[in-house]
Parts: sequence; structure tokens; C-alpha cells
Amino acid sequence: MQQVRLADLARGKIAVGEVVCIQGWVRTKRESKAGVAFVHVFDGSWVDAYQVVVSRELPNFDSSVACLSSGCAVRIVGTHQLSQGKGQQTEVLAHRVEVVGWVDHPDTYPVAPKRHSMEYLRQIAHLRPRTNTFAAIARLRHELTQAVHRFFCKNHFVWVNTPIITTSDCEGAGEAFTVTTLDPDTAARDSQGKVDFRHDFFHRKAFLTVSGQLGLEAYCQGMGRVYSFGPTFRAENSNTSRHLAEFWMIEPEIAFCDLHQNADWAEAFLKYVFREALDRCDEDMRFFAKHFDKHSIDRLEQVVEQPFVRMDYTEAIHLLERAPRQFTFPVAWGVNLQSEHERYLTEQVVKRPLVVMNYPREIKPFYMRVNDDGKTLAAMDVLVPGIGEIIGGSQREERLEELDTRMAELGLDAEDYAWYRDLRRYGTVPHAGFGLGLERALLYLSGMDNIRDVIPFPRTPGSAAF
Repeated sequence: MQQVRLADLARGKIAVGEVVCIQGWVRTKRESKAGVAFVHVFDGSWVDAYQVVVSRELPNFDSSVACLSSGCAVRIVGTHQLSQGKGQQTEVLAHRVEVVGWVDHPDTYPVAPKRHSMEYLRQIAHLRPRTNTFAAIARLRHELTQAVHRFFCKNHFVWVNTPIITTSDCEGAGEAFTVTTLDPDTAARDSQGKVDFRHDFFHRKAFLTVSGQLGLEAYCQGMGRVYSFGPTFRAENSNTSRHLAEFWMIEPEIAFCDLHQNADWAEAFLKYVFREALDRCDEDMRFFAKHFDKHSIDRLEQVVEQPFVRMDYTEAIHLLERAPRQFTFPVAWGVNLQSEHERYLTEQVVKRPLVVMNYPREIKPFYMRVNDDGKTLAAMDVLVPGIGEIIGGSQREERLEELDTRMAELGLDAEDYAWYRDLRRYGTVPHAGFGLGLERALLYLSGMDNIRDVIPFPRTPGSAAF
């Protein structure tokens, strides 16, 4: 007999009449007066549970089947047949039902088949993959990560595994987690009373990485096109629906590349991975459109099909200043664009994705290239309708003198970045890159409201369970 996934049965990949073996967990069970039980089983491969018909004539019906409850693990052998009921085309007529794992207390099973709030499910993150929503998110996340690797592989990028532990705070914002083996109560102190990290494991202060970019710059200037894809960390005490302390970043870095070419790559990448998600996760995308955002598929199709508009930051500010509405955050040249500004530009002005370029130097990190006007940097943000910024990137500063000036402006110690400065001394080239947070992309794809619901085990202020 065939051991099959429920997705293959539901999609018609298994011939009617075949004897099959399915394995999974019980979602619901009901018994009819006609002497049969209808057991709905899920195995994580399909967007919904699959119906199994069990006759009371089975030898273990009273001892096992009749006692089944939500969450029990089962192995079922039966015939794949056309269904007589509504809601499914086929079903399995059971010949044998084996209970692999019982639920100890069915009345208190935490994910019993009813509508649970997202807040409740976050408290039992170890069980929420048993719900339709979180199984769909897991499948979508898997397909999106595979699409990321396919895009870069097809375009001859090399995947580089940059360090998770680093001594460089890439963004310079001081929001990095310190990694130490020292006991803060007994650690040696310097003359200013601060912990002396020379006695630590790495003999200096180290952090969890906020970005793999700086390391990627080293590899791109020897290999041309590279990317990293892995976990990053921010110790930003933001308890919002858009922030995580641990999340996954996709970061390509491209040698011999300017800002406009960088925008071309970002647009091509976003369109590719969104197209792949739409094509490979069509059942799950329809599920999200039905339950979370009815416009999600249409919005994604527009992103994939329409060319992105490009606009200077200065022009964007002028448009916002002339907007026939009031913003919560005031608009002026030199401020960071807020989500309400970005959404107005994409949803009301250009009505499609938008790349805003050339931001003021005061609001961006040290590594971005200074433009000829001295006031702006070769930075870009890709904005999409619905959420605003989804990708951030820039052309990097390849000129040593300008880099040193920027580092001095921001109070960074040049000695801490000696290796990074070397890249500007030994065969420097124009280069650029960008970053996309995987969870931010999943929010956009699914239409879900909270970023904590698109990562398996969210890490947020005050929460690091499991």
C-alpha cells in the first residue's frame, strides 16, 4: 500500500480505488446514526483536515475509534474513494485505524477545534502548528525561503554564512545584544567603572549580529555577487505588532553596482519571490485571502505585474507637504518617513510600489555613499501598498576618505573598523546591497496583522519561551 500525504489525496494525485496509508492528528470526529464515524485528520501538508469514514464494524471501533478526540495521533489504512458528502471530492474508507498517541485530557486540549485568538495561541506556540492558520504560515514560510535561494542561485550569487556573533554594530544604533561569559556582579572593571571585556571570552565586547552586511561587503569584493540569509537580532524595546528581537534577514551584496542597479535587483527579487509564493502556495494564499485580507492576492499580483516607480526623497517630501490631509507625524525635509507617509505615497499618489532614493545624510548609517551634493546619501527604500517599507538598501561608501569622515561624524572608532577600512584601501569598487526581513515579507503575503504570528517562536521584550 502507499503511504501518502493528505495534500496528494486532496489534489487528486492518488487514483480513486487505491489502498493508502495516512498518518496524522485528529481534528474532529462525529458519529452518525447510520453506523459510521467521520474522522477529520490533518498532517500539515494540506490547508484543511481530510475526511476518513470509519464503519462501526471495525473490530476496534468501540475500544479505539469511539474514544478518539481532537489531537489524537492516528495511522489509518483504507481505500481512497469518491465522497458522497459535501465539502470534499474524495475521502478514505478506513479498513484499519491505529491510535499512535492519545490525548491525556481531551476536555483541556489547548487547541480544540474552535476559533482561538492570536494572543491565546502565542501563549502555546508549541501547539499552534496544529491549527490551519499556523500550518499555512509554516508552508508559506518554507516556500518563500526556497524561492529566495532559487532567485540568487539562478542569478549566480554565492550564499555566505556571516557570523551571528560579531564585534561590529552595523547600524550604529546601540541596540545590539551583548554576548558575554562574564558575571556582571563579579567582572573586573576599568578605571571608569565599566566592565573590562578584555577578560571576556573574546577578549573584547561582542554582540549578536544586527546584520550580515559588513561581512558580505568583504566577500562581494572578492566574489562579485553574494548574499546572506539567517537570523539577526535587535535589542530594541519595542512592544509592537511590527517588531521582533530575533528575525531572519535576506541580504544580497553586489560588486560593481550603483544605486540604480541596486534598485533593479531589489525589484526583480521582490517580484520573483512573490510570484513563486502565489504559484506554489495557491491554496494557502486563498486561505489567507478568505480569513485575513480579501485583497491580499490582488495586491500581490499588482506588485508582480507593475513596474516600480522611482522618486527622490526630496520629491516625496514635497508631495507629502502638499497632501490634502493631516499626518500624525509632521513632514519636513530631513525627517524619517513614517509608515503613514509611505502608505500615502504608494496607495494615494503612485498607486503601486515605489522606490524612494537619496535620503538626507543625517538620518542614515555611516556606510552609505555620500552623494555629490554632500547633503544626501545613495540610499533607497522600497515601499509597497499596504505596509510601506519592505526593503531598505544603499550604495555603500567605497571611498576611504569619505568613509572616515562619516565615521567621525557618528562618533565611531576607526580602529574598530580597521578591516572594513582595508576594503577601501585594497582594490575598492562601487558596490551596493539591500535587506529584506523575511517576517515582514510574510506579513505582506499573508495579510496577517502581527509579526509574532509569522515566525515559529517569537522573541519579543519580556518573552523568550521555549
